[in-house]
Amino acid sequence: MESLNYKERYDRNFNTFSPEEQAKLGASTVVIIGLGGLGGGVCEMLARVGIGRLILVDGDVFEVSNLNRQLLSQEHLIGVPKAETARDRVKAINSWVEVIHRVEFIDGKNLYDQIKGSDVVMDCLDSIDTRFKLQDAAKKALIPIVSGAIAGVTGQVTTIFPKDKGYSLIYGEKSRQQIKGVETKTGNIAYCALFTAALQSSECVKILLSRGDLLRNKLLIAELWTNIFEVMDLV
Repeated sequence: MESLNYKERYDRNFNTFSPEEQAKLGASTVVIIGLGGLGGGVCEMLARVGIGRLILVDGDVFEVSNLNRQLLSQEHLIGVPKAETARDRVKAINSWVEVIHRVEFIDGKNLYDQIKGSDVVMDCLDSIDTRFKLQDAAKKALIPIVSGAIAGVTGQVTTIFPKDKGYSLIYGEKSRQQIKGVETKTGNIAYCALFTAALQSSECVKILLSRGDLLRNKLLIAELWTNIFEVMDLV
């Protein structure tokens, strides 16, 4: 809405971010791959924080089983493409954000074209094999990845730059052929998904602003039953 005042919209961002940093976020492009439990939360937070351009990619539609955890899912949206819903949600939150939505499943053939020219790519996938393909594409495009994964009430986050070994340090090379992660056996809980999405969003902002300590070559693991939070060095 043209009547919305820039300073008022981002009033509660300021003092955490300087006006110059807020403008830098507004000039940034972030790709979110996967718009389920993690991606929906990341989409919500980055739209509110003021990322200027969001590219939203997911070929899937909402199912009843998504309602337990996926922020963007609603009963009346069952069968609706997640990318379309994410686009509408962003525009309802922040009409100043440019949104490109793509109702497409990604594979090794189209990943580079999906992410090239962006500043950060958010890995909100549930396939280990596709994560490796994403890392290959991001390395070619010289773009950092912020990766999140959840299983039950355990979440993990890492940040991968183009020259890093990345996923092989977490999953090992043999896991390239593993289609789904452990979450297919343990389930996914809403508060774990949104907690992990918040950590991913924080990493994204820190990359864009060149500020703060990153989880680069590190893996943060949070286990919410026991409140054990650990940051492991990967190299």
